[in-house]
Amino acid sequence: MCMMNEQNENIKDFVDNMPDQPGIYQFFDRNDTVIYIGKAKNLKKRVSSYFTKTQVSSKTKHLIQRIASIKYIVVETEQDALILENNLIKKYKPKYNIQLKDDKTFPWICIKNERFPRVFYTRRVINDKSDYYGPFTSMFLVRTLIDLFKKTYKLRTCNYKLTEENVSRGKFKVCLQYHIGNCLGPCENLQSDEDYQQGIEEIKTILKGNISSVIGTLKKQRINYASKLEYEKAHEVNERINVLQKYQAKSTVVSASLRNIDVYSYKKEDNISYINFLKVVNGGVIHSFTLEIKSKVEETDEDLLLSGITEIRQKIYSNANEIIVPFYPSYELENIKFSVPKRSDKRKLLELSEKNMTYYMLEKKREAIDSKKEKPSDRILKQVQKDLRLKTLPVQIECFDNSNLQGTNPVAACVVFIHAKPAKREYRHYNVKTVEGPDDFASMKEIVYRRYSRQVKESKRLPDLIIIDGGKGQLSAALNALEKLSLKGKIPIIGIAKRLEEIYFPADKYPLYIDKKSESLKLIQQLRDEAHRFGISYHRLKREKELSGSVLDNIKGIGPKTKEQLLRKFKSVEGIKKAKNSEIEKEIGKNKAELITRYFKTNKNN
Repeated sequence: MCMMNEQNENIKDFVDNMPDQPGIYQFFDRNDTVIYIGKAKNLKKRVSSYFTKTQVSSKTKHLIQRIASIKYIVVETEQDALILENNLIKKYKPKYNIQLKDDKTFPWICIKNERFPRVFYTRRVINDKSDYYGPFTSMFLVRTLIDLFKKTYKLRTCNYKLTEENVSRGKFKVCLQYHIGNCLGPCENLQSDEDYQQGIEEIKTILKGNISSVIGTLKKQRINYASKLEYEKAHEVNERINVLQKYQAKSTVVSASLRNIDVYSYKKEDNISYINFLKVVNGGVIHSFTLEIKSKVEETDEDLLLSGITEIRQKIYSNANEIIVPFYPSYELENIKFSVPKRSDKRKLLELSEKNMTYYMLEKKREAIDSKKEKPSDRILKQVQKDLRLKTLPVQIECFDNSNLQGTNPVAACVVFIHAKPAKREYRHYNVKTVEGPDDFASMKEIVYRRYSRQVKESKRLPDLIIIDGGKGQLSAALNALEKLSLKGKIPIIGIAKRLEEIYFPADKYPLYIDKKSESLKLIQQLRDEAHRFGISYHRLKREKELSGSVLDNIKGIGPKTKEQLLRKFKSVEGIKKAKNSEIEKEIGKNKAELITRYFKTNKNN
């Protein structure tokens, strides 16, 4: 690694002495902040071009004027330069570099490392010896696949620890899923380990893209069962074949001879570049999404396309050796062949990618027009629906918070937002009745149960979303209350933890992290903060009334109305004690004023 500083050397002299090798370069301003990072097949030629061009854009000219020092790193290959540039841009986020608008965590399908493995999706890969497949670029595809697997292979969804010992001891009982035909009851040894595992192996083969081989195996099983006159089993296998063939028909778009190919199309409008990506395995498109890149200076189409390819391949861990592109880049990547097809099935794939990109761009334009027409509240709620994967728009949201400062006077609050705005008439305070001591979980369970048991009893509208102020413990307690009311699964419910603003779902082991700048997280935080404020204010009022009541209630002849009148005027018991007798007399009359002043004089020491 080398660097140059304008205080020590002239920029031009420094650039003239840069090596003719591949690498990355970094521009720094006077505050030693990195403002731009670039890659180069030839560092000397690329960096010198910034200072020798006569025609540059205003943005590039502004960048050049701010350069105070330069660093560069020499690498072995052009591919190393691409990867290093991508990683450093993510790390430092320089002001003049491209902005990648897609920064989500892609979902994976996990086959759990356990006896009778569960199959579910997750956004976090951990080293627990389970099998992870992905990442997938479409959540819809993930849900479709998991629904397909559950329907076809009758997978268990419970989290019981089904060891041989536990099952043989009869520790578990079949649940509703067994009775409605969605599970074959391995928890009571009604399904063998071998039979269940056969389905898991078929699922693994499907996730690797080899649907045809699974269908071929199932057809042989169907013939075998039919020859033994086991028609019921043959029918079950035939149902599996039909489901898989329908899925295969939807996913296959070209020849099955195309085994493992990445496809990229590219288009630029104004200062935004669009790159569509298709992942093809055994003739079927298994991933597809479009990446947006916003450029700040004069990057070439080749630079932008290569940046997109590098970003996408790192995100989805692609190992494809062939990449279809709209034009040949000048960079060479190790063990990768670029192709620009003019005809055949590969050309159809490139055209399909271009169509997907066009549809995406049209959709973005339509959304931009619609966003100007629609109300801000509708836009925010749609974003909440998208981020939390809700089936319906969360028009009415209710949020709960407990308050028990120093373990005393436990209370709870429920605030209601309708169309993303506070509906203060619907706010409710609750005194915790059945819980002794500061037990947040039990308090939350009691309040949620009381809230919705009354709503159900009075046939009132139930919310579209419930938010619990707290992590997994509070969320689990609230979920128990809903289950007791037979509302579990009928109302979406989440928990928000304060430390990192992570969102917890009932059925998900790991939290969701929403972009800190997103409107949906801001709305959730507003609900949480409003519930906290409303609960704290009630808690303080209750404590104040308790303290004041214990003194004024001791004065004979002073009733609740008089007490309330005095507290409203003088704010507190201390304020009443400090008030002049004439001031009190003016408020409640001579006789009652004398009772109060005499009481405070008599009990002055107490």
